[in-house]
Amino acid sequence: MKLTRRTALKTLLAVPVTGMFGAVSGKHFEGKHFRGRGDVEYLQLLDIARRMFHPDPQLQNLAMLYKPEWNGLVEGPTWEAWWIQNSYGPTYCALPFLQEPFLTFLQNSQDLWFNQMGDGQRHGCPRQPQLNWVAPDGQLCDGASPGCIIYKQGDGRTGIHDWGLEFTAAGVVMQAELLLISRDRQAIAHYLPKLERCADFLESRRDPKNNLFLAGPAANLLAPSYAGWRRPDGAYGKAYLAGLSITTLAALQRLIELEKLAGAEDKAALYAQRCGLIRKGLPLLTTGEGYFIKSLDPDGTRHGVWGAARHGYFEAVVNHDAICFRIADHAQAEKIYAKMAAIPGLRPYDFIITNYPSLDDMYEPPKGLWRFGEWVNGGAWSTCEARMIMAYYRLGKYEDARRSMRKLLTYARRYRLDNNFTDFGNAVYQPQQPINLTYDVFGIPAALIRGLFEYLYRADGLTLVPHIPAGITRLEQLDPIRFGNKQLYLSVAGRGPISAVTLNGRRWTSFNQRSVFLPYDRMPERVRLEISLGRGNSDRMAASGPAAGWGQYPAGKTPKSMPPACTALEARAAKLNDFYKRLADAGLGDSYEAAHTQLALDAVRALRERRDLLAAGKLQRLPEPVREAAADQSYQDAATRLMDGLEAIIQGYRQSRNKRREKIAKLYRLSQAG
Repeated sequence: MKLTRRTALKTLLAVPVTGMFGAVSGKHFEGKHFRGRGDVEYLQLLDIARRMFHPDPQLQNLAMLYKPEWNGLVEGPTWEAWWIQNSYGPTYCALPFLQEPFLTFLQNSQDLWFNQMGDGQRHGCPRQPQLNWVAPDGQLCDGASPGCIIYKQGDGRTGIHDWGLEFTAAGVVMQAELLLISRDRQAIAHYLPKLERCADFLESRRDPKNNLFLAGPAANLLAPSYAGWRRPDGAYGKAYLAGLSITTLAALQRLIELEKLAGAEDKAALYAQRCGLIRKGLPLLTTGEGYFIKSLDPDGTRHGVWGAARHGYFEAVVNHDAICFRIADHAQAEKIYAKMAAIPGLRPYDFIITNYPSLDDMYEPPKGLWRFGEWVNGGAWSTCEARMIMAYYRLGKYEDARRSMRKLLTYARRYRLDNNFTDFGNAVYQPQQPINLTYDVFGIPAALIRGLFEYLYRADGLTLVPHIPAGITRLEQLDPIRFGNKQLYLSVAGRGPISAVTLNGRRWTSFNQRSVFLPYDRMPERVRLEISLGRGNSDRMAASGPAAGWGQYPAGKTPKSMPPACTALEARAAKLNDFYKRLADAGLGDSYEAAHTQLALDAVRALRERRDLLAAGKLQRLPEPVREAAADQSYQDAATRLMDGLEAIIQGYRQSRNKRREKIAKLYRLSQAG
């Protein structure tokens, strides 16, 4: 059945209750996180996307991936670690709008990489001898957990694998972007030396003869789909990997801005020089049609030239990344997109796949896990789709972005948010599990949000580049965007080029037809920015305030039908609510601990609301009882883990000599005794 805009949301999510996904009146949409006029379906999709980042009675959400063991996020219930390639898309796209406690969770997860990074001496994973490598200084990893870091791609024929080179570059992008947004000088001073070591490690692989990077098997980000150079003797050696040039450029561009923030102009100049050298090498990796190949062998053989007799596939990942991170200028980006759009096989089921047709240059034959359409050879990955959506937005391809989010919702309705997506994006990787959830999938909703304004953070300020679908005549983001210690509330009205901007009601002049620049030192702590496009929109809605939070946990009687475990959670929540009030009364309502407490309360609230909706027949159950039970259990588990993690953190404060922590621990003890 063809979905119309009017029926798409109801059909995809099978919502039997009007208003569950925002109020609609004609062309006016009023949601929890977005409001606006015009293309109501797109506005609903945006609102649903943002709802996936907070406990929600209907949608699997980010809070379900909390891991108390490191007070952070985990890849998924069946993936007990934190991977760079999987988190690249979702983390990059979500960073502007993530708030506490998720920022602390995310940093703690990334610290699994940076606290265990290679130093030339550390043994990475003693508990797994086959993965217990000693990596060069500055090397990050494939993935990591406490006490174990895997410095090479851990799947496949690891004996021939090179170090995780493009993993390292992507890790720098994420950490540098996080620091550029937060502008926390203490954190910058802590992480900058680590990022510099990563940059020097990457520089060690640049060939000065052509300014390209040499990398061996499985050194690419979506590994192990790259085998390097198959030499005449049949062994695999190093080749020039295009993705490593693209991702290293994205990393260095952000590192330059961090050095400027730190006042290290000499280091900024050094990395700018390296960027210039890398760009000099890019023509060797570019076809006459403007797109990037996958790799270049030292003997001149090119891999990833569409239609060639050998290695004639198109490599999507390096190309959408070049657009997403603005390595390709606008003219080249248009050429890349045109080529991708001309190859229908790259998007058979709405998500971009990694390559088309099958790779013919892996070190394994294309069968089993390596068969075309299954995994890293033609599979679909949400972490990649996120960067593809950013490319769509940059080029104004909004229907492509809509199509991606619609497809994701077909999985969300079934609680099948798995990764990767097999069968060219049309099936889940672990169908034997009753439900699925992975961090990767949050890249798609995050990109749908970040793409609206792109958010280019620099040392001196933030550039907004509006990309508003043509059918939307007014859009308001009810959640703030982070910019150091400042909070930005954005709205846009009209169609066409930027014609006027107001900041807190006053005329703002730092803009051109395509972008708005906000210098950090001129921004108040709370910013309400109104951008007019073309002639603006005379039919404006009344100005709104920020999105209303969940508020405090509601008092009330526990439903009699609740199982004992849920009743116990309600009792814990009542005490946590008292703790939250004590924090607020003590002037600590904006603290990390308060945010963690509120998230735990919201998780219990979502569990309660879900049970009420199911009991009232207002929420469709999953088809098999075992799957419905697993979905219900995931809500209970999320709330329990959040509470357990908070308790463990505050227990650790009891012996602290920090006055603030001592005070928080005392308030917690008082709340638990009540």
